[in-house]
Amino acid sequence: MDALDILTDLDNVVPFFQPIFSADEHRVIGYEILGRYRKTEGEYISLGPFFHDDSIPEEYRLEVDNTVLRKALNLCLSLEKDELIFVNRDADLLMHGDGEIFLELLQDFQEKGIQISRIVLEISERNYKGDIGQLDNLLNYYRTYGLKIAIDKMGNDSSHLDRIARLEPNLLKIDLMSMRSNNNAAALQDILYSISMLARKLGATLLFENIEMEYQLQFAWKNGGRYYQGYYLQVPQPEFVHRDVQKNYLKDKFHKFIAHEKKKLETVHKLTESFQIKLVDLLNKYKKYLNYEELLVCLGKDLDHAAFRMYICDEDGFQESANIFKSQEDWIIQPEYVDKNWSWRSYFLENIFKMRYEKKGILSDLYSDIETGETIRTFSYPLSSKHYLFIDLSYGFLYENDGLL
Repeated sequence: MDALDILTDLDNVVPFFQPIFSADEHRVIGYEILGRYRKTEGEYISLGPFFHDDSIPEEYRLEVDNTVLRKALNLCLSLEKDELIFVNRDADLLMHGDGEIFLELLQDFQEKGIQISRIVLEISERNYKGDIGQLDNLLNYYRTYGLKIAIDKMGNDSSHLDRIARLEPNLLKIDLMSMRSNNNAAALQDILYSISMLARKLGATLLFENIEMEYQLQFAWKNGGRYYQGYYLQVPQPEFVHRDVQKNYLKDKFHKFIAHEKKKLETVHKLTESFQIKLVDLLNKYKKYLNYEELLVCLGKDLDHAAFRMYICDEDGFQESANIFKSQEDWIIQPEYVDKNWSWRSYFLENIFKMRYEKKGILSDLYSDIETGETIRTFSYPLSSKHYLFIDLSYGFLYENDGLL
């Protein structure tokens, strides 16, 4: 569509609304405003390519953007007072007129009944050409009026987490577009871990967008998402929907997700208990070992089906034994690991204290092994108050036991 055709036909520039659902209430908590152009009755095209076309002068794109926003806010006057309104803005367009154009537009509608505190500004800045410091100052200025800030397109990378920490946004939007298949889930999980930790520190809410399939909704739920958006739940349309349109559906889905997680937790608990009992028996069986390597070799024979690496550390994380590592069908001894320190690993010292005081083993969460790259778990067991056994469980073993992956 030619840009001039749109600029000379603003009557057919219209807003569409995509509902955003909450995990806690299973209902619509707000809408994202999307720009559309009406070609014919019932036929609409997205204005996304228009807004992202740098060859179109900024003032033209801004005029169309503001047209969409004004029309949308006029319709939003009918919404309930607690429903949020999500507004997309390109950073360059936002800075046009020193940011006052956008604020003045919102203030006009505040006088009509839409409080600025209900507006969530989704800022897109990946290709921003201006001074990032000036942009941050403007966003902080907006916040003094009650405007909420959402950082858009998270999930693509985590390269600007330090800046986000300084900005302290209200929401972080996680884009699940890249998660079109389960093959990408592991890579996204690594990025998401950093984002979720940051969100927790900042007190920011996670909103998952581009949810197109059930497994993506489950992924979002499992990874701390409070808000959800995507074609799987509701397509954008020119009218608002009933707030409870998906309430029963989401409630049923979340029951299913909860049951699945409870089953996995039960499996993990049972495995932990079985390893605990087995190790008590094995350590009684091999209590006359001469050194740690001899003990590990003996344990390797009995745990050959499950483990691929074992070693022993002291309470400070210094390795006091060699590794024994399963290569092909044989266990080999790796003496070069003696005296290596692992206290830098996440939760290492926390787990040491937990084992010391509870006097029982711990099964770790899933993680990627540094050396093999495989997804594994580690079972840790207190040999004494000062020495701890670590058993790395292979991906093959986890795969064979439903609920461990």
